[in-house]
Amino acid sequence: MRVGVLTGGGDCPGLNAVIRAVVRKGIKDYGYEFVGFRDGWRGPLDGDTMPLDISAVRGILPRGGTILGSSRTNLMKVEGGVEKVKQTMSELGVDALVAIGGEDTLGVATQLTEQGVNVVGVPKTIDNDLNATDYTFGFDTAVNIATEAIDRLHTTAESHHRALVVEVMGRHAGWIALHSGMAAGANVILIPERPFDIDEVVAHVESRFQTNYAPIVVVAEGAHPKEGQMQLQTGERDSFGHVRLGGIGQRLAEELEQRTGKESRSVVLGHVQRGGTPSAFDRVLATRLGVNAIEAVQAGAFGQMVALQGTEIVRVNLSAATDKLKTVPEERYAEAEVFFG
Repeated sequence: MRVGVLTGGGDCPGLNAVIRAVVRKGIKDYGYEFVGFRDGWRGPLDGDTMPLDISAVRGILPRGGTILGSSRTNLMKVEGGVEKVKQTMSELGVDALVAIGGEDTLGVATQLTEQGVNVVGVPKTIDNDLNATDYTFGFDTAVNIATEAIDRLHTTAESHHRALVVEVMGRHAGWIALHSGMAAGANVILIPERPFDIDEVVAHVESRFQTNYAPIVVVAEGAHPKEGQMQLQTGERDSFGHVRLGGIGQRLAEELEQRTGKESRSVVLGHVQRGGTPSAFDRVLATRLGVNAIEAVQAGAFGQMVALQGTEIVRVNLSAATDKLKTVPEERYAEAEVFFG
């Protein structure tokens, strides 16, 4: 059997660990051949490939990013896209695809499965917002990076008696903000699931200043105020229709400075959360998912995604991962609220 492998969407610590595990397991145990498609769904659309053998994946376990490259190409918006993918696979003798990606990449994989293409999915997103899996690789690394940054910012905020607003990733789900904010002792955590009251945020910040400590506000990029409280600008959209977010941290810092009279600064962690070597947890999780993905191919379990549930790797329908987002439940946010102010 010949198997194609691709990585789509944003890069993520642990992608290379998945690729390595898929290839090594497939060659060693099943004698498969592998083809790497470059830059997400653009690869099978354009027939852009690279060889994937044991030598190609040697030494990539600790590397961030993806040796296959990535993109946000939406082949469903390309005229005749599905037929082009089928033609590419036929010409290359590719019998099945392992698609490693998040909501958008796996959404395309789901539609391809419905069109008769053999696809197995591997969940990937640092936002940890994919349904049907307890954790996605990359999330632990992103939280560790954000936590270390917030730890460092505490001391500079206190030295200058200013408020610092730390913007982290999280378009629709505030898992990174919640975990890093709790771990680093943030004074306020703002997430997309709970529109915030700017008056309450100001009160928490002022309370912190009164105790001679500098406040740290952690805000997810998709967090937003209650209607009518602050004006936010939105940016352009990508090929999947998502607005390019960013700016809430700066806007919030300006509002805090105006209302409290205290100097406020924003720090946007941005893509640094995605970069660099994956944590030990993410390396192990990504490796386990890769091994189980190729076992799913061997079993003919197409239209399935491998997922972490408890401590076990299981198979679920691809559609289960993308039919709804896994967002922060109210009770989890309530745990963090205990420490606000």
